[in-house]
Amino acid sequence: MARLDVTETFHGITFPGHLHTQDSLQSALRFPFQDTDILIVSYPKSGTTWMQEIVTLICNRGDPHVCQTVPNWTRAPWLEQHYCAMVLEKYPLNPRVITTHLPQHLLEPALQGSKAKVIYVSRNPKDVVVSYYHFCKMAKFFPDPGSFQDFLNQFLDGRSYYGSWFDHVKGWTRQTETMSNLLHITYEEMSLKISAFLQRPLVEEELNSCLKHSSFSSMKNNTMVNCTLISPEIMDHSKGCFMRKGELGNWKSLFTDEQNQHFESVFSSRMQDCSLKFVWDVPERVSTALEASGGVLYTIASDALHCTW
Repeated sequence: MARLDVTETFHGITFPGHLHTQDSLQSALRFPFQDTDILIVSYPKSGTTWMQEIVTLICNRGDPHVCQTVPNWTRAPWLEQHYCAMVLEKYPLNPRVITTHLPQHLLEPALQGSKAKVIYVSRNPKDVVVSYYHFCKMAKFFPDPGSFQDFLNQFLDGRSYYGSWFDHVKGWTRQTETMSNLLHITYEEMSLKISAFLQRPLVEEELNSCLKHSSFSSMKNNTMVNCTLISPEIMDHSKGCFMRKGELGNWKSLFTDEQNQHFESVFSSRMQDCSLKFVWDVPERVSTALEASGGVLYTIASDALHCTW
């Protein structure tokens, strides 16, 4: 299924047709969630791959075998993509780990009454748009993103693929007040700590294994995660790496002062009804600690996912 030049528009939101069809998108809205399911939700380039890795490791008590032998799109398939049902049937797991970029208002009916654990991952939008821009230059199932200025304008106007970042973040995070089975965690928290997260009685050896194998350097070298298994006809690896930097504040490498001022203006206007706070850069003391720890400075504690081993 190539469809590299096809764009699907669904409920006013555009999706790359390479992996999405009208049928697959419609099926996602009717998906029969099980109470033991773990649903990872994010806007593109917000730390989804990292969360897939962490959840997989914890659900396997730190054993990296699955992470190192099964592609992440198979062990945590995308709900709205055409192959999801086939993968879930072929590889029955308990708990099932499922991933999505769909906005909250589209999935609300399917999740209503479900006890499935929902993890919403957000990231500061300046880093999101820079990472998204570089990804769109690599991925041939996206149109040419043009200049960064053009791409930034589309992002701020809500015309990017997968819709408006502002609507996506506000839609999901507002549910934390009413959904006890929804955890909101930021990319920045994952970089520094995964706290109050997966309530699992891991022994020290299992915990250390989770930390080691979900580190950015480990994932960057893992072919099950870094997208090097994807054909160059679909992903142009000469234009960059899927696992590019994984650092906070990288937006400064591309934003001009004028672009930053415009971004701040739009952000303030669109988020005035939202109390979320974002980390835009790494304080020097934290940066030093990150370097000393090889980029891994977090703990996996307990609070959200009650998996059955």
